[in-house]
Amino acid sequence: MKKGNKLSIMAFAAKAIAVLAIALCAQRADAQKIVFVDTEYILKNIPAYETANDQLDQLSKKYEGEVKAKMEEVQKLYESYRTESVFLTNDMKVKKENEIIEKEQAAKKLQQQYFGQNGELFKQREVLIQPIQEQVFNAIQSLAAEKSYSAVLDKSSNIGLLFSDQNLDVSDQILTRLGYGTKKK
Repeated sequence: MKKGNKLSIMAFAAKAIAVLAIALCAQRADAQKIVFVDTEYILKNIPAYETANDQLDQLSKKYEGEVKAKMEEVQKLYESYRTESVFLTNDMKVKKENEIIEKEQAAKKLQQQYFGQNGELFKQREVLIQPIQEQVFNAIQSLAAEKSYSAVLDKSSNIGLLFSDQNLDVSDQILTRLGYGTKKK
């Protein structure tokens, strides 16, 4: 056997092994059922979710107004202090400065109370939104178990999904399972 024939047979064998490996991987991937949902689309089609978001927006605006009023009060006190400071004694300056600092701390405390990690807005979000999200998650789990899906990916999350076949999108099935109609995406 010539050296050139030996190389071409080895190249052919390597190609055959690569094609076989690809075929086996494709067959294995084909056996797995992967589907997609668009949770953003699903949630937008649930009226209770939209109502909850509206309530949270209104509450947020109310809280923002209260915090803004407190901060404006601090700003007015500070401007007044700057204007009057040349006429004040050192004791009076210290008293005014402490008053400004106390008011500013109270405003920041209020802001934290409303918007902090465990603030009122966060707690309201848990009360209003979390149960709806749990219903969606449970419906997804139920459908996945029923249809034997290997994976359910969320198109609306930041997973870097570049393409998905619309036939693999089961978002409308989730909405139907939850008892809601569907709208166009």
